[in-house]
Amino acid sequence: MASHLDLEEQEQLDQLKAFWKRWGNLITWVLTAVLAAFAAWQGWNWYQRDQAAKAAAMYDEFDRAYNAQDLDKAAAAAGDLQARYAGTAYAAQAGLQVAKLQLDKEKADDARKALAWVAEHGSEGPYRDIARLRLAGLQIDAKAFDEAGKTLDAIKSPEFTALVADRRGDALLLQDKRDAAKAEYQKALAGLEKTQDYRRIVEAKLATLGVPAAVETTGAAQ
Repeated sequence: MASHLDLEEQEQLDQLKAFWKRWGNLITWVLTAVLAAFAAWQGWNWYQRDQAAKAAAMYDEFDRAYNAQDLDKAAAAAGDLQARYAGTAYAAQAGLQVAKLQLDKEKADDARKALAWVAEHGSEGPYRDIARLRLAGLQIDAKAFDEAGKTLDAIKSPEFTALVADRRGDALLLQDKRDAAKAEYQKALAGLEKTQDYRRIVEAKLATLGVPAAVETTGAAQ
């Protein structure tokens, strides 16, 4: 009986050796690749957390300067964030905020540059589109209508469709293209919820073009 078992075990061992000889290298490579991918994933997660923590600490420095309305320190901190941690949300947030501070301090050229950076390098689509919307407004103020049009064309987030139309209306009105401006404002109004306060601003713009607010609101609801 023992001899029979020994023979059976030997056959199984021989089969295992044959299997491993044929497939061993492949199995080893697959396991190595899986383990390497897992290690890389773990390492990437750690790196992301580390970057976010360092960016958050630097953003705190920016936030203090921003709240103190210290433009020089705020701009320097925002620049450091963009240089070291461009891929984080903190860099985009700082870019949007420093642009507002620069505009408040009558530094429109610097504000345009800050918004252009976020529009190009912002970590997420909504940040980029907010920057483009604000940048287009500054370009319209500077009568750079072609540039503003290109900036608005780059906005893809559907939630900004109404505001893009409103901006286009502003640009067209400043170029004395009243009918085209009215069409864009009507598009903007149709895209805004009835509860949104901004509707009143668009209605006021339409009123200057001879479209009564009550008539336009009724038309949008139909």
